[in-house]
Amino acid sequence: MELTRGQIKRLRAEGHRLKLKPVVIIGQKGLSENLHKEVDLALDHHELVKLRIPALDKAGKRALGQSICDLHRAELVECIGNVIVIFRCNKDVNRFAAVVGA
Repeated sequence: MELTRGQIKRLRAEGHRLKLKPVVIIGQKGLSENLHKEVDLALDHHELVKLRIPALDKAGKRALGQSICDLHRAELVECIGNVIVIFRCNKDVNRFAAVVGA
């Protein structure tokens, strides 16, 4: 699902409004199979998820966030500091239906 700029803006606002805490923390060793499972479970349960990533340059952080999104069929919402916010719509949970118009 491709998000529009307006939908991304509303999801970013929801992330701040809900005061989301990072659910998955990615260490210096990078992504393992268990971390992929945790990200998948978090996306299934919460839809909008914050991830803490290791200190990289700006392009590296965005590239890591985009690769995580590609693996999990999610959308990159925000990348600030060492935290990225990703979103994947779940028809069963459907918490953000009003935000994304699903």
